[in-house]
Amino acid sequence: MTSTAAVPSAPGARPVVGHLAAFLREPLAFLRGLPPHGPLVEVRFLGKPLVVVCDPELTRAVLVRDRVFDKGGPMFERLREAGGQGLASCPAAEHRRQRRLMQPAFHHSRLPGYARIMTERLDLALRRWRHGQTVDLAVESRTITADVVLSAVFGTSLDPALHGRLAADFDTLLAGFTRHTLLPKPLRKVPTPGNVRYDRATRRVRGSMADLTAALRRRVAASPDGGAAEDNLLSMLITSRDPGSDLPALSDEELVDQAVTMYSAGTETTAGALNWALFLATTHPAVLARLTAEVDSVLGGRTAGWDDLPRLTYTRQVLTEALRMYPPGWFLTRQTEQDTELGPYAIARGTALVFSPYLISHLPDLYAEPERFDPDRWDAHGGRPQVPVTVFGGGARKCIGDEFSLVEGVLMLSSLLSHWHVDLHRRTLTAPRLPQLTLNPGPMPVTLTARRHARVVVR
Repeated sequence: MTSTAAVPSAPGARPVVGHLAAFLREPLAFLRGLPPHGPLVEVRFLGKPLVVVCDPELTRAVLVRDRVFDKGGPMFERLREAGGQGLASCPAAEHRRQRRLMQPAFHHSRLPGYARIMTERLDLALRRWRHGQTVDLAVESRTITADVVLSAVFGTSLDPALHGRLAADFDTLLAGFTRHTLLPKPLRKVPTPGNVRYDRATRRVRGSMADLTAALRRRVAASPDGGAAEDNLLSMLITSRDPGSDLPALSDEELVDQAVTMYSAGTETTAGALNWALFLATTHPAVLARLTAEVDSVLGGRTAGWDDLPRLTYTRQVLTEALRMYPPGWFLTRQTEQDTELGPYAIARGTALVFSPYLISHLPDLYAEPERFDPDRWDAHGGRPQVPVTVFGGGARKCIGDEFSLVEGVLMLSSLLSHWHVDLHRRTLTAPRLPQLTLNPGPMPVTLTARRHARVVVR
């Protein structure tokens, strides 16, 4: 290797805990304070060194070189407890095979069909609300996105009892994720109430998805056409075969891995993006007025569909800017699989790296006044920044469902504002909830007022 520079250490480390106390106290401010110390900065959590990537080009290099900087470390050990070796958490050696199997289900030609499911489920959900009702938008949005995901993945609408179990179990996993990631393994095995709740939630999540997957497999097997009429992601994977053999491409366990991955990725992230977009729009009156005007002009009180997307341009800008400011996956790790170089630094095999879409999307060199909410950053005619937001990752492991998520987010945001005026209870907003796996707001109570032109029941 030719690199000789030592990765600088972040100041302020304390004995034993290192930087952990500062990180847990104000994680976002902690991350924003690292770039002045170098493109790579070492921090220590309970004696464990982590190299944080603070430069956009080096972040891109980490993402592109996915076999050198593989998914691994304590964070992915925790993810694999519930998600197994799904597409989002499997090592690079397995990723190519899974990606090839799943890519047809996310081809652009399938998006209109998924959009029809989104519109149908959205319309039903939004018409259940009542004029003057107060709802927790954080709960309602997750219910809708979970319903959409189950409909798209399994071809079945959301059973309320199932949603209740899955939502409660995922809340437990999200709340305990950081603690379980940072705790030494022996302490994770101690049967404390928190550890017991976390382990039970993990088992129940996989059990629920195993039941759904088994039911779908039976449905496919009993179908006269061998499942050809099933128009959902899991049925495609069930019926797919390895080239040159009659063996299934994925085992039952692997199908459950993919089901858990799709549910967790497709529920929490899109719901969080919607909630942040609504929060930011309602706290910026000029943005809300322009957004509402576009929604009224395009939709006229109805629920949005696929054909409306080309005209909902400002809606997509608002959603994209919300994702820039509060990317769901805000703190992600990689494990170095061989001695290598990154920029001017020598990186030894076994080094744990962190890259943060939140950190990168708040760099003032990339985004003028990065703390300012400005949807016009994403105006196609306004000079989009050259380095893209890393919300959906990059390289071979860029999120396979990125466009699915954006389509759903635009349809949800526009449809909600088409039907309802949302009065956010700002004083009760506890956002963001940290440190957790996703950068999502806490409870978001809102009072609903039916729009005059909306086709809803007023009681």
